[in-house]
Amino acid sequence: MKNILLKNLVVFVMMSILNFLFSMLVLSYMVKLSAESWGMAPFIIWILCLAISFIGLITVIIFKRYYQSLLRTAILFEILYLFILIISGTNPFLYFFEKDDENFFNLSLYINSFIVFAIIYLVISVYSKIILAKSKN
Repeated sequence: MKNILLKNLVVFVMMSILNFLFSMLVLSYMVKLSAESWGMAPFIIWILCLAISFIGLITVIIFKRYYQSLLRTAILFEILYLFILIISGTNPFLYFFEKDDENFFNLSLYINSFIVFAIIYLVISVYSKIILAKSKN
């Protein structure tokens, strides 16, 4: 059981770090905003992701029988992240009506979350194939 908890923790931490890094990338290179107005936004996203990781890890511990798969853990993180984004009032569709930097950043938060999920999905797929190949030998 310790091993699966550690693997789930790695998935949560990796998704948190990737969301943080992609939000910093968007703010630094794509959005032309001053550091005064959006400087702390990536760190708030990182704190949000760490809170989601904590909630997700508690969920995995409570329902440990259902979260033996790392893909389910990644899906849990993605659902919690999107739920928190929706609750916080970020609307990704406003960018198509008002093309300003704030709406672009809100849209990029959603796009980044799907990119992070795709990266984690690929890593989990490669990892499972490596483990499967080792178990056959």
